Amino acid sequence: MFDSLSSKLEKAFKNLRGLGKISEANVGDALREVRLALLEADVNFKVARDFIERVKTKSIGQDVIQSIQPGQQIIKIIHDELVDLLGSANAGLQLSGNPSCVLMVGLHGSGKTTSSAKLGRLLLKQGRTPLLVAADVYRPAAMDQLEKLGQQVQLPVYVHRGATDVLKIAREALDQARANNRNTLIFDTAGRLQIDEPLVQELVRLRDLVKPQETLLVLDAATGQEAVNVATHFDQALNITGSILTKLDGDARGGAALSLKAVTGKPIKFAGVGEKAEDFEPFHPERMASRILGMGDVVSLVEKAAEAVDLDEAKRMEEKMRKGQLTLEDFLEQLRAMKKLGPLESLVSMLPGGAEVVKNNDMSKSEKEFRHMEAMICGMTPKERRTPAILNAKRRQRIAKGSGVTVTELNTMLNKFGQMQQMMKKMGKFQKMMARMGGAAGLMGR
Repeated sequence: MFDSLSSKLEKAFKNLRGLGKISEANVGDALREVRLALLEADVNFKVARDFIERVKTKSIGQDVIQSIQPGQQIIKIIHDELVDLLGSANAGLQLSGNPSCVLMVGLHGSGKTTSSAKLGRLLLKQGRTPLLVAADVYRPAAMDQLEKLGQQVQLPVYVHRGATDVLKIAREALDQARANNRNTLIFDTAGRLQIDEPLVQELVRLRDLVKPQETLLVLDAATGQEAVNVATHFDQALNITGSILTKLDGDARGGAALSLKAVTGKPIKFAGVGEKAEDFEPFHPERMASRILGMGDVVSLVEKAAEAVDLDEAKRMEEKMRKGQLTLEDFLEQLRAMKKLGPLESLVSMLPGGAEVVKNNDMSKSEKEFRHMEAMICGMTPKERRTPAILNAKRRQRIAKGSGVTVTELNTMLNKFGQMQQMMKKMGKFQKMMARMGGAAGLMGR
């Protein structure tokens, strides 16, 4: 999403890092490049102008810390201002009452229905009992889509087919929630290709009826400059409490994310980062600012890993690796665990400097290699996975043919796996030796 912006900012920062002394002239030149980068990323021009003014004022008035280069100090100021622009800190949902209500609003095609299901899944994991409400009576497939998504995330969906009165649907949904002890209702409302007043007034009546604790504007990250007008209109009509930015994994320029908070004064609360139900996360301004500036986002990467990896399984695998007892069956489990974390490109980009690595390397080639490895191991019998030594020429030909690779590719994979096993055995022996030496040193010190 922010690749182009990150790349342009990195060029501007190269000039900043070389500054031996801060002056109005050299800061002005560097910040002009930053301003152009923001405008090209579709950031609202007023937001970009005010951002640059604040950075310039702070940079020129900054006392230079002796141990830090002047250029690095300005980059720190830009980082802090970017965090402030995005909303300072993660703003969670403020849910109270039983049941609580969340109103999902936005333009047609912004991703409201999908985001409703994703939000429901997230709240379910947090211990709440959500009920998805199909309140879009205009789009024919909206109810079917929400019902299907509800099945995927294992959540009940209230659907009243044939109904045209949104307020009636809302009353019935509230009654059902109370009867079935569902403490959170998520209303998937209708959208339009453009904002029209009758629809907005219908949303106002729905809001007045259900009195939602949260009214979330769902906005496509690719909306660009128009995002400002959309957000302003919905905020004036409905007094939104926050927004959800969808399609952050796309290749749009991402200016909407940098303009929303400044224009509406309301925080971005969640971000959709993929098509799957789990590709939905709380929006953390500081982490997003670090990603934009090419500093990575290790915290989010660790959180993803913690969610995808079973701790007991990881300990068991670590023990086997230490003893050099890792089998191809274990290796297959590791490959599948990696797949749960998401595309390799997005994982690498979360590491500091990772965006540069992604840009200069073909990650799809590595993804393809992983898929081939998985296919080769899946083509083996359980016995062959546990004891690769029995793989003679005939067996190798069968596996290669069944997994769509050459025998040479299979041999290469097996050789690499054998080398990895040997390395792990050596590491295990080295750890034992160091432990014994540590014990001996302890006895001598007594």
